[in-house]
Amino acid sequence: MKPSYQGIIPPLVTPLLDRDTLDVAGLERVIEHMLAGGVHGIFALGTTGEAPGLGYRLRRELVDRVCQQVAGRVPVLVGITDSAFVESVALAKHAAQAGATSVVVSAPYYFFAGQPELQEYLSHLLPELPLPVMLYNMPRLTKVTFGLETLQVAMADPRIVGLKDSSGDMSYFHQARALIRQRPDWSILIGPEELLADATLLGGDGGVCGGANLFPHLYVDLWKAAVQGDLPRTRMLHDHVQKLSRTVYSVGRHPTAWLKGLKCALGLRGLCSDFMAEPLHKFRPEERARVAQALEELGTPEDTAREVAQSPAKSGSIRSGGSYAAGA
Repeated sequence: MKPSYQGIIPPLVTPLLDRDTLDVAGLERVIEHMLAGGVHGIFALGTTGEAPGLGYRLRRELVDRVCQQVAGRVPVLVGITDSAFVESVALAKHAAQAGATSVVVSAPYYFFAGQPELQEYLSHLLPELPLPVMLYNMPRLTKVTFGLETLQVAMADPRIVGLKDSSGDMSYFHQARALIRQRPDWSILIGPEELLADATLLGGDGGVCGGANLFPHLYVDLWKAAVQGDLPRTRMLHDHVQKLSRTVYSVGRHPTAWLKGLKCALGLRGLCSDFMAEPLHKFRPEERARVAQALEELGTPEDTAREVAQSPAKSGSIRSGGSYAAGA
């Protein structure tokens, strides 16, 4: 049996015109840009999509428009995490009606749930959901990890098809990967894009990489190189991912700089509006200018492809570092 999901499944940004209005034209451009870049799926309403800051009506509209635009060309995964059980169920049912492929659920945020409580939560939630489920481990924001004992319990339920790990803890990732061997149909996807090369070379199935909204070819090519064991090409493409992290994602003073930088870059490239859901706000002119300078130095996707093709192999090991939240 093959894993349910492999490759690059970007966490879609949510283009906004104001607090409760989608940038519909921008959303269509971003989706088509990613599909043209060869992505293997789209994950709507994740952390990169600012899901917790969006109203319920807007979330449903986004799901409808994404499913309609993608039109079955790749799987569509929809985040349904909410502090209210009934809202998660309601959004999952809406996603199924809209044509989504799977739903993604993390530990409910705000209250700190113990592992037995989390297991019981899943046992109550799963029978209510009409689609397969991907677990989303994001302890920095939810405060709760899907512990290995909880993963072991979850593996007994055929409705759960995998794990997206955004913890940034490679020890946890490898322990989870070893556990998942009991379910060959399970996928294990890495969230932090700076760890994509490491995770894929060591047996992961792919990545949920925020930067693929901007440079989809880069992440798809990196994943393919790592799957094929092409270490020189993997190192070169990994270096480009790291450079994006050190520049575009590192402008600004706050922990959400990676998301603001990504949306700002998309705006500067003419793909979508960079308006953000409150309490976040888009970059001011000074920060915007720094992102523009970083993009100029990074060049276009075509520049990256030429550089990779023309550069000699580099020696040494792959090193990870920098901000990693853009894989959320």
